[in-house]
Amino acid sequence: WMSGMWLLRLQPVPKVSKKLIINLAPVALFHTIAHVSACVSFSKMAVSFTHVIKAAEPVFSVILTSVFMGESFSSMTYLSLVPIVAGCSLAAMKEISFAWGGLNGALISNLGSVLRNVFSKKLLNEFTYIDGINMYALISIISLCYLAPVAFFVEGSTWAAGWTTAAQAAGSNAKFIQLLAAGGVFYHLYNQVSYQALTGISPLTFSVGNTMKRVAVIVSSVLFFKNYVSPLNWVGTGLACLGAYLYSNSKIKKSK
Repeated sequence: WMSGMWLLRLQPVPKVSKKLIINLAPVALFHTIAHVSACVSFSKMAVSFTHVIKAAEPVFSVILTSVFMGESFSSMTYLSLVPIVAGCSLAAMKEISFAWGGLNGALISNLGSVLRNVFSKKLLNEFTYIDGINMYALISIISLCYLAPVAFFVEGSTWAAGWTTAAQAAGSNAKFIQLLAAGGVFYHLYNQVSYQALTGISPLTFSVGNTMKRVAVIVSSVLFFKNYVSPLNWVGTGLACLGAYLYSNSKIKKSK
């Protein structure tokens, strides 16, 4: 995707230095851990329950942003996290299937995501000549270098059987390839837009927006799959929106 963007001059080719790659290496590792852990969690338990656990991401963000960036928050900011986490948890709470492997995967994913966001923000401030789009592209390339050899040695022997099973479930090899390509492109674009946003906002604000995304996931699934939504789901959505408003309000008051 990014090779095409660079070749067509739709995105400036980044100036890559040894110092930049060394600084991006741990960030790419956090990104890899976050993504792999989330996929493991999705495979172990219901997607809804994974989103319940990942709704706690702003809590991780507050702690780690305070530690690594020295940012302080008002009591109102801390209180606003309560309805955000509680609301997203309620909104996602449907057909919960608990599994320790899934829980641990979601928690590790939270930690990896927040560390990636915090250090990405620091690097965007330090390496001002690179924008969020190119930074995420480089992180993805380094992440691929981490993941490809591990995937080959751990799961390489099962790829053929896995491909056959997935293609049968999709209907054909062509259909599976289309779904795989679409999933990859949309996942990249989602993160690309996220990094564009991270350029101008704090890691905590980014995490709050990421948490609100989980409400959007629930609403989208309702519209697309016509899932039944209980009153508890709607209450959770309202709580999360209220928390986001309270958080924004607390930041405005602090800036004044």
